[in-house]
Amino acid sequence: MARPLRFTFILILAALGTGLAAVGGWRYARASAPVNGPIVVISIDTLRADHLPVYGYRKVRTPAIDALAHDGVVFERAYSHSPQTLPAHASLLSGRLPFETGVRDNLGFVIKASERVLPQMLRERGYATGGIVSAYVLRKETGISQGFDFFDGEMPPSSPERLVGQVKRDGSDSEVIAEHWLDSLGSSRAFLFLHLYEPHKPYAPAVRFAEFAPYDAQIAYADEIVGRLVRYLKTHQLYDRSTIVLLSDHGEGLGDHGEQEHGLFVYEEAVHVPLIIKQAGATGAGRRVSDLVQHLDLVPTVLDLVRAPVPGNLRGRSLKPLLDGTGRLQDRTIYSEALYARYHFGWSELTSLSDGRYHYIRAPREELYDLQRDPGEQENLAEDPGKADDARQALRSVLERLVGDTPMGSPGSPSADARERLQTLGYVSGLTDVVTDPGSQLPDPKDKREIVERYRSAVDLAGVHKWPQAVGLLRQILRNEPELAGVWDQLAVFAIRADRWNQAIDAYKHFIELRPSDANGYIAAANALLKVRKVEEARRYAELAASVADEHDGRLRASAHEVLANIALTRHEPAVARDEAELAHQADPALPMPAYIDARLLYDQARYADALPFFEQANAELRQSKGRQIPDLHFYAGDTLARLERFPEAEAQFLEELHNFPQNTRALAGLATLYHTTGRPDDATRVIADLMRMTPTPDAYALAARLLTAFGNRQQADAVRAEARRAFGESRAAGRR
Repeated sequence: MARPLRFTFILILAALGTGLAAVGGWRYARASAPVNGPIVVISIDTLRADHLPVYGYRKVRTPAIDALAHDGVVFERAYSHSPQTLPAHASLLSGRLPFETGVRDNLGFVIKASERVLPQMLRERGYATGGIVSAYVLRKETGISQGFDFFDGEMPPSSPERLVGQVKRDGSDSEVIAEHWLDSLGSSRAFLFLHLYEPHKPYAPAVRFAEFAPYDAQIAYADEIVGRLVRYLKTHQLYDRSTIVLLSDHGEGLGDHGEQEHGLFVYEEAVHVPLIIKQAGATGAGRRVSDLVQHLDLVPTVLDLVRAPVPGNLRGRSLKPLLDGTGRLQDRTIYSEALYARYHFGWSELTSLSDGRYHYIRAPREELYDLQRDPGEQENLAEDPGKADDARQALRSVLERLVGDTPMGSPGSPSADARERLQTLGYVSGLTDVVTDPGSQLPDPKDKREIVERYRSAVDLAGVHKWPQAVGLLRQILRNEPELAGVWDQLAVFAIRADRWNQAIDAYKHFIELRPSDANGYIAAANALLKVRKVEEARRYAELAASVADEHDGRLRASAHEVLANIALTRHEPAVARDEAELAHQADPALPMPAYIDARLLYDQARYADALPFFEQANAELRQSKGRQIPDLHFYAGDTLARLERFPEAEAQFLEELHNFPQNTRALAGLATLYHTTGRPDDATRVIADLMRMTPTPDAYALAARLLTAFGNRQQADAVRAEARRAFGESRAAGRR
């Protein structure tokens, strides 16, 4: 009996061993097999890691992100390389540091066409690639669209119903676009990059999230959007096969270290970001990793998962051993930089290096923090040379070797359209002069944060159309800091909104004194001077703009000749107007100035039927330019159509003008008149209310009163005049009747 029993026991052991080996082999095969399902990267803009429940926060609920963390791996110490959206995403998708990509600010920089980015690498491996972004700072022109088969960065048009600063798209709309793109594919081999702008300021949470603080409420909304995408993936049997990466580009100050928003500093609240990776099949589910990781690791990690070669010029490392629990990574240091102060205010840049224990910040007054004892970075050890001096010197030495003599890089001049839109988001538009070497004698941003906060408060006031108050705040800044060119530029913009044209002209002249090589200042000054009928002076500034504009910058030269063409119209010089229009078109073939000027010349002669085909031609050409606009084009086309009694087409043109230029009072007046003429009095009244709300100036109120009088609403007109007297004073209101 003993021998058969032993034999049976041996058979059982062999069978068990074979089974265990098979299970182990299956697990190994699954872990080592290349990813074939969708790869989804969700970037939630401005999301602090320490404001998520999965990182220990208890003042908001994020069930979708919590569930993703349950199925994935949570990285507790992940870091960004820049507290600004475009530089951070450029590093994220290229796997290279900001000083390597050359993208170091949201304004004036683009990702080079030669830069190899993750979507391009995956497309070469047979993946369909789709990118959907929700903010103007990631528009296609920045180069962020490189490598994507499908890219949607179209922001909703401005309108009287929207605040000026809302140059963004609701994340919910972006998620729907992502679903439609996934629906259109015939394969699950897809790379989706979905960018959500929530919880970026301005915080405008829905009522259903009123129990949370505004920033946290926006996080709850972003979580809701993530939940919708996850439900879509589950409904289409894609979730289990998907690799999902959830992260943020950077954090938000929320008053820590004196900064409410982001961009100025590189403290933990600005660069410590969430990172959650759910693998296909939920491999490693529930694991938490305390190793130091960074944005640069995304590209090598994804390439490792799909078994693609990793370029040799990348500093990041694959996180797959950490995801699978099969190994650890060697200790490393993390680099971050903040150049917002340098490029926009002329103060010192900040660069930093962290080894996980200590965080060193190179600044005019250097800083060192012990993150284990002082995670809030309140005690600057560098102020006491006896404390952690070895760590400070070691990190400083590594940082100096890393950055070396790398030049700061010179920002390009943005288009007039990009410049205006970014101003509404609070980005100081006046970039500093060419900078070649990091400077240590410049002001320390720590000493200047109150100026930035006051500037951002002015932008907030402008966002709700409190233009005089915004102007007042900027004037306070400039009394003590008159060398801030960008603030002079912003002051001019707000002064125009407040109907203070002479103040705007004076501000533009200060800007030009500080930035004599920037053609934008001359163009803006010329437009303002033309508005107040100082035609000769306007012409001089426009000619200076044409001479200053870089010969390689066709858009700026075109803008200068566009102003000169409009000046020639005012001076009744048709031949000069046509010549300048042709020069504008030669500089920028996407700008249909010849057709527009021909239309205007005929319009000014009251030859409306003859003018219309030229307006239509200009409109058709402009639609092909994708981003270019000519102020008043749609207004004149609409007025022409209205005079020809083609009212539905006229309405469409007026609305298009207001989409692009929501404060065009002539377009608002034209639309109100059209509604009155076609028997739509309620719509006419609504547009007149929009006119006063969008442009709360004495002239706008006077125009509203004249329209109401012409429409037979004398009682309402008197009420508007009374309101104007209360708002602007008796003498100013009376002078504009």
